[in-house]
Amino acid sequence: MSTPELSSTESSTTENIAAVRTELNTLVTESANANYPDLAALSTAELAAGMNGEDALVPAAIKNELPVIAGIIDEIAGRMRDGGRLIYVGAGTPGRMGILDASECPPTFGTDPSLVVGVIAGGSAAVNQAVENAEDSAEAGIADMAALGLTAKDSVIGIAASGRTPYVIAAVTAARINGAFTVGFACNNDSALGAAADVALEIEVGPEFLSGSTRLKSGTCQKLVLNMISTITMVRLGKTYKNAMVDLRATNAKLRARSERTLMRVTDCDAATAAAALAAADGHVKTAILAILTGLPASEAAALLDTNHGYLPAALSAGTH
Repeated sequence: MSTPELSSTESSTTENIAAVRTELNTLVTESANANYPDLAALSTAELAAGMNGEDALVPAAIKNELPVIAGIIDEIAGRMRDGGRLIYVGAGTPGRMGILDASECPPTFGTDPSLVVGVIAGGSAAVNQAVENAEDSAEAGIADMAALGLTAKDSVIGIAASGRTPYVIAAVTAARINGAFTVGFACNNDSALGAAADVALEIEVGPEFLSGSTRLKSGTCQKLVLNMISTITMVRLGKTYKNAMVDLRATNAKLRARSERTLMRVTDCDAATAAAALAAADGHVKTAILAILTGLPASEAAALLDTNHGYLPAALSAGTH
């Protein structure tokens, strides 16, 4: 019996899979964890302890890259002061991590939803389930960046545990061509993603507890680092005061209670004064703080904040002189 010949498309696909297989063999994120050769042979308590032990390795790995992370944050903050945006782009878990971090900025820091943006290969459908072949489309990465109308004021962080995802590499390359500041965030050293970006942020966390399941330690690393990047950037942009969230707007009972507690702590006022100031400031904590500390009406406090680009210390200095 003769062997059927492969079509040109099938042959190309087979060759591509073979090339990717060879590439994956070189990646730490895809390697087997020698400490746990047979998970099913362990008790549930041993499995829980093992995962916890592996997770504990992540902060130490991040610590080694803190100078790089600090430099990235300063670059992003500088561009955002000039009106730029922070954009995360990824496929699968990294894309979801970017969307999660972006979606939490408006309620935490009072930012416009367009200021910090998460982009995922396959679009919104990929948030809840995998979209077939989405991460392999370089063309889609380029198109998704083009749709954002990037400028030199923007910052784009491409996230891929492997550091080899075609969609993310193409997106970062396109963003860099358009003048945006770009970061290639991977969990393997010497990655193609790192090489494509202005700055390579490569944090090796070692083989996963479940081999190749990069939603585990790699995902934890991504979550911790994105928390750091967005939070500290917002500190640099004056979205906090002392160690309090002050640029949020109280829109529900929990936030109103939290906002009143913040006002009481920061200004040393009583609950009634905090509630009244918050109501006068239309729920905006920063405006209420400025009004209490300066004695200004809420409308004048809001105008003073605008004049000082939202920086509360500067507004306080201006309002008390």
